[in-house]
Amino acid sequence: MRFVIVTGMSGGGKSTAMKMLEDAGFYCADNMPVPLIEKFMELLAMPDNGIQKVALGLDVRADQSFEDITRLITRLRQTYTFEILFLEASDNVLLKRYKETRRIHPLSVDGDLMSGIRRERALLESIRAVAEYVIDTTNLLTRELKTELDRIFVSNQAYNSLMVNVMSFGFKHGIPQDADLVFDVRFLPNPFYIDDLKLKTGLDKEVQDYVMGYPEAHVFIDKLTDMIEFLIPNYIKEGKYQLVIAIGCTGGQHRSVTLAGELYNRLKDKGDYGLTLRHRDTHG
Repeated sequence: MRFVIVTGMSGGGKSTAMKMLEDAGFYCADNMPVPLIEKFMELLAMPDNGIQKVALGLDVRADQSFEDITRLITRLRQTYTFEILFLEASDNVLLKRYKETRRIHPLSVDGDLMSGIRRERALLESIRAVAEYVIDTTNLLTRELKTELDRIFVSNQAYNSLMVNVMSFGFKHGIPQDADLVFDVRFLPNPFYIDDLKLKTGLDKEVQDYVMGYPEAHVFIDKLTDMIEFLIPNYIKEGKYQLVIAIGCTGGQHRSVTLAGELYNRLKDKGDYGLTLRHRDTHG
């Protein structure tokens, strides 16, 4: 039997992950009272119970001590075999998600969302440290999260401990706050000033051909790819879970989109890491 405990930051995607695991054939139980968890695992360990895959969701609740859950998990691991899936996101993204859903954070005091998020992150630090799988959903689309969960829990493929997010953006709209590495490609000629290309983006072949028609673009992408391929295994070795590579031009429509796509194509299917591509400021 495969037993997975699903936990993490409130707003990090735990409920979504539980629904995906349920669709994948897991028997799912959510937020079981602490005194019942051990009994639940005892029942599942009995022979011929008919259940082959189980996902147990646990999160922070105002009326339940997560310290008790952490101690229980430590004790249960002496007897039972199970995996921990931990879902998280950046503070700013969690704050945005809570504001969009108008939900109240279980640990917020007097409605202070950010204080609740920070208290929860500190509280969950110990269980995050022992989790087999840590997935940062800050830049993940729902379908990308499903792909990652299917890879781990359906296809039983290797876990991508590092998620690399390649992003294009426009400097006039601001530098992405969650970017780890930022690169400026405004040194290249701007297709915006070409009438036939102005209303197109780096997703169009005509723009791609124009941008990549300059030798400097090839030198840049060659050097950038070489550096990223050097950094990735070292980030993995140091336990980093997410790497956001942001490539910017003036408006985030032409040059940055083209070169972000080029970098994505060079990195995909080349290592034990997940890879996503997002164009933050393209429209339409």
